[in-house]
Amino acid sequence: MTGPGEIDAAGFTALRLDERADRLHVALDRPAVRNAIDSTMVAELHAVCDHLERTPKILILSGTTVNGKGVFASGADIAQLRERRRDDALAGINSRIFDRVHTLPLPVIAAVDGYALGGGAELAYAADFRIATPQLKIGQPETNLGIIAAAGGLWRLKELVGEAIALDMLLAGRILGAHEALALNLVTEVHEPAELLGAAHALADRIGAQDPLAVRISKRVFAAPPSAHPHIDELAQAVLFESEAKLDRMQAFLDRKKKST
Repeated sequence: MTGPGEIDAAGFTALRLDERADRLHVALDRPAVRNAIDSTMVAELHAVCDHLERTPKILILSGTTVNGKGVFASGADIAQLRERRRDDALAGINSRIFDRVHTLPLPVIAAVDGYALGGGAELAYAADFRIATPQLKIGQPETNLGIIAAAGGLWRLKELVGEAIALDMLLAGRILGAHEALALNLVTEVHEPAELLGAAHALADRIGAQDPLAVRISKRVFAAPPSAHPHIDELAQAVLFESEAKLDRMQAFLDRKKKST
């Protein structure tokens, strides 16, 4: 039974959903194939995006446990990928859903434990925040399979870690561990597996304490091309300057300051 503004999770088979008032936790759940991203998972991620575009909430993405070890996503389902041809590539099956995840109204947090390879890594890159465990192994093995990282790796990765490291990962198969990823700012926090989901919710709590409209507009303006600034910033600020939340939050700040003096 779902409440108002909640998604019906009953029909999902590749994802497990846990929804709260301000967030939705989505766990990739195909443990038999190490969470390989197949057409069913893609379709279910589209359904999640349908919901979050209508009812904006923070999204937490995580993996599952396989034989006692965490796995975020081992990549695309190779059995399906092998059968894909030119028209499938042009349809952008994975790239379009990852882009949709990236452009959701409110922030996306990827809680990454264990392997995040190929499409799994590209899904993590699409998030706004990435936190990980010491067991993280993240990379792009596509060229070893005769293909390219066509779902965001070839352009998002260099923005995240710089060109030199991106090329090492994309052309020479370098796999990053947690501490390398932390040093490169690819992830911002490292937690033990038992603490990872709690840390993701703590980050969601921090985001949730902000004004939702200000967060939503900040995310949109942050993603704008350089040529749009500062004009888009001024227009966005003009919208927020008229919001009730701005008046209420600033008055509350002034009231607290007055009490403390």
